Amino acid sequence: MKNLLFTIIIIFSISCQKDDVVENPYQLSYPAYFPELKYPLDTNPITKAGFELGKKLFNDPRLSIDNSVACSNCHVKSVAFTDPQHNPSVGVFERSGTRNAPMIANMAFQPEFLLDGGVSHLDFVPVFAIENQREMAESLVHVVTKLNKIDEYRQEFRNAFPNLDTITSPFMLKALSQYMLLLVSDEAKYDHVLQGIAQYTQDELAGKTLFDSKCATCHSGALFTNYGFFNNGLDSSFEDIGRAKITESDSDLGKFKVPSLRNIGRTAPYMHDGRFETLEEVLNHYRFGVKDSPTLAQELRTAGQLGIELSDDEAEKIILFLNTLTDYEFISNPIF
Repeated sequence: MKNLLFTIIIIFSISCQKDDVVENPYQLSYPAYFPELKYPLDTNPITKAGFELGKKLFNDPRLSIDNSVACSNCHVKSVAFTDPQHNPSVGVFERSGTRNAPMIANMAFQPEFLLDGGVSHLDFVPVFAIENQREMAESLVHVVTKLNKIDEYRQEFRNAFPNLDTITSPFMLKALSQYMLLLVSDEAKYDHVLQGIAQYTQDELAGKTLFDSKCATCHSGALFTNYGFFNNGLDSSFEDIGRAKITESDSDLGKFKVPSLRNIGRTAPYMHDGRFETLEEVLNHYRFGVKDSPTLAQELRTAGQLGIELSDDEAEKIILFLNTLTDYEFISNPIF
């Protein structure tokens, strides 16, 4: 009897330990080597109900004026929430956008959003898309009016935000943020190498060494971005003035946000206007195609020459390393 009791206690103890270590998929978690959080979670704690509501809104075309375009039209999960079909993305009434759809991942750690940094709080990122005449062409007021007419949404908002009497735009935006906040990409081979559970091939390691010496000034840290805005020599004059649209300063002409390179192997086309279809084209730009202008990044002026010196073999090895940044768990995660 004592042995039986002892066995039951041991089994119960092991069961409790397993339960204790089961990760809550609706809790924001990330590796210790990630940057600090920028989003004020205390103002919008993530819950399952809030996340699921945000996911539903993200995939609902009723956020657009003609009920035809959802956020997920231009941010497709299988390609790390970018747009693989259109360059640039297509909005309501087949209107073509002006810029390439950026990846949505690791949003909780970013200080500014959009390719020109025109938004500094995640809650307001959807506003840009909803009210942009080339994207969803709606208004927050009208979207909220539509949602309030839907019984299912009214109940789901009450579940996510108790004591909410009516759907309002701030809570709609908070729900969308809860969804985007959990889109954390941290399970690429790169991460597994850092965690000691995988190893680079010889060529991948050579590519990483080259990347660290040639590219990591701008694409730095665990997210492979320094969050800066740079003119990377795509043009010598600018139809899209980039960051200068926000700052109204000529010193920012042609500058765009340095993108994170996580999942870069899945997020073609590349650059703010999607002009390059492959990573080979991107590296060839930096090798042979950099164009001079007064705001060109100093990092692309080396010993009086423009661009980055790379051999064919070195470029191939860098691409092999970049492919280790693909997070297949992220793009196949069923809760997303």
